[in-house]
Amino acid sequence: MNRTRYSDQLTCAYLYPISKYGYPPDPKQTMSYIDEMCKLGFASIELEGIGFSNIEYLFTQRQAIASHVGESGCNVPVYCVVLPQLGSADAARRLQSLEFFEMGCETAKALGAKGVLDNGPLVPLEYPDNLPIMRHYSENAAASSGLPRGFDWDSYWDDLVTTFRKACQIAEKYGLSYHLHPCEGSLITGTDSFLNFSNAVNYHNLLFNLDTANQFYRKDNLILSVIRLAEKVNYIHISDNSGSRVEHLAPGDGQIQWTGFFEALQLTGFKGHLAIDVGGAETGITHLEEAYTRSAAWLQDKIDHYLS
Repeated sequence: MNRTRYSDQLTCAYLYPISKYGYPPDPKQTMSYIDEMCKLGFASIELEGIGFSNIEYLFTQRQAIASHVGESGCNVPVYCVVLPQLGSADAARRLQSLEFFEMGCETAKALGAKGVLDNGPLVPLEYPDNLPIMRHYSENAAASSGLPRGFDWDSYWDDLVTTFRKACQIAEKYGLSYHLHPCEGSLITGTDSFLNFSNAVNYHNLLFNLDTANQFYRKDNLILSVIRLAEKVNYIHISDNSGSRVEHLAPGDGQIQWTGFFEALQLTGFKGHLAIDVGGAETGITHLEEAYTRSAAWLQDKIDHYLS
């Protein structure tokens, strides 16, 4: 098993098993996902709990999973805790999500992670009770849902900020940073929206998971994002994008100009992890393993040249 080909700074994102097995992948197969990512040559991998039942299952298995990670010679720098109801306009749903968020933080600590990650809060619409958890909530889907009855933005914003400040405090209790990921359908889609939210929450361990493909699609300047958020970014999702739709292509297969991006990382002294985040059903990559190994070799060259 090749576990030393890529540096620890280079991470395999959980989009690899998601792309192979669907969303969400069966959490009972987590051990095999770990093995598959390690066999690709990664020493650093991302794991993910998606929704209440997945988070609870991984929590109950956290010690066994942590042992398997160690035996595989890998480490988990960031554990994703996907809880779309954390940004709900319904106070009871937010409170329930905080309980599972703490469960996720305890799992992250057992895994030896330094941070937890979730999408930014969803736009607070009246989603149906049976709406499945999705990686991206498209604008078309959002347009079909109206605001909850009696919705008041100022009250919601105050409650939302309070909820996420509590989440930051929970993460801090376990020695973790809390990364927010920009995506379609969220209140956080890029640099400006994160800065606005971060300033309101005003908690030191709230960080930004810079995502090159999602931000490029949203016309967020990646070079300025690196510069403006330098102290708030230590975990980056790397993939390319054509600029016309949500997709996560192998670097070089889209339109992102990478030289300036890595020069900006060099300028800011970036020392965090960069995760290959290629694939997803929306991207249609047929040779996933090849896409990951090609992307990882490319990224390792960039790390050696700009960040060593």
